[in-house]
Amino acid sequence: MKLLMHICCAPCTVYPFQTLSSDGHDIHGLFYNPNIHPYREYRKRLDTLAEYANKCGLSVTYQEEYNLEEFLRNIAFREKDRCRYCYYDRLRHTVYRAKEGRFDGFTTTLLYSKFQDHVLIKKIGESLAIEHQLKFYYQDFRMGWLHGIKISKEMGIYRQPYCGCIYSEKERFFPVKGGSKGESAEFSECS
Repeated sequence: MKLLMHICCAPCTVYPFQTLSSDGHDIHGLFYNPNIHPYREYRKRLDTLAEYANKCGLSVTYQEEYNLEEFLRNIAFREKDRCRYCYYDRLRHTVYRAKEGRFDGFTTTLLYSKFQDHVLIKKIGESLAIEHQLKFYYQDFRMGWLHGIKISKEMGIYRQPYCGCIYSEKERFFPVKGGSKGESAEFSECS
């Protein structure tokens, strides 16, 4: 299949790209992540992906527009449901680009992370696929979690310690009841 793969970051791309390529799929990447905050982090992830893609021969389209304001407007007062909107926004953008590029289907590197809600990602992806008459390629890439970490470390790829949104970044450092850091403080690897 000719697949458009939404990419959240370089470390999460390693295992899905290797797996899909070795299975004979023609993979093209798409970097679209208006959720990442602050801008320096966004830029660092984009640049890191560009370096990785060049080394591995992965063709990637970069959405360089940094539309943080729209992302924040859409999750304001719905912070507890922010991941649902974030998944939907990024997969919706991917399916539009996949239709434009005449891809057979689309997928996402979000399916690599053990910190993401796979059931929700799959549900959103399948719903968008039906709506746009395109295949959502679901594969649980979490089994390659340690392999991806090993390879990305060997390659010296920047590994971010949070998913990217301002709320996740806050959870890393802000003390919660009892005086400890937030739940996301456990992220010692790319999320």
